[in-house]
Amino acid sequence: MPLDDPNLGEIVVSQEQVKERIAELGREISDDYAGRAPLLVGVLKGAFVFMSDLARAIDLPVEFDFMAVSSYGSATKTSGVVRIVKDLDIDLAGRHVILVEDIVDSGLTLSYLRKNLKARNPASLEVCALLVRKGRQKRSPALKYVGFSIPPAFVVGYGLDAAERYRNLPYVCIWAGSES
Repeated sequence: MPLDDPNLGEIVVSQEQVKERIAELGREISDDYAGRAPLLVGVLKGAFVFMSDLARAIDLPVEFDFMAVSSYGSATKTSGVVRIVKDLDIDLAGRHVILVEDIVDSGLTLSYLRKNLKARNPASLEVCALLVRKGRQKRSPALKYVGFSIPPAFVVGYGLDAAERYRNLPYVCIWAGSES
């Protein structure tokens, strides 16, 4: 059950569901990338918890790098403007890249990141998203690896936050607090 916190609502994805699905995603990625060492690119800050568990579920040598982008600021709705706050340290040319996202909402950030990363000439580029909010994208985001499709509510936990809080929850739940 959620912490005794009035800001936390119904659990959307339980801790056990998260563990099981990440193990499945790890097996899928291990099979798909057999003989290769994929580079996992985590989108900070939200994807760090997911990427950490996902990396341990992949039975291959993997490398990591991180980007930080902003389209929300401290609000709960996207501003519509994406900007890179921290760029990658590793050259992507010729690499098999898996972009690891915590959540795909409108798809704006994902679209921007795909274009940006493809321009760096990776050998391949796929996306692994823990969560996809149903009905929020204008077009299908064409994701190869998806953890869960969830209702279009604002959620926290397992890396996702509200004003930098609740990232440490081992499950994903609806945030019942007021909009920022």
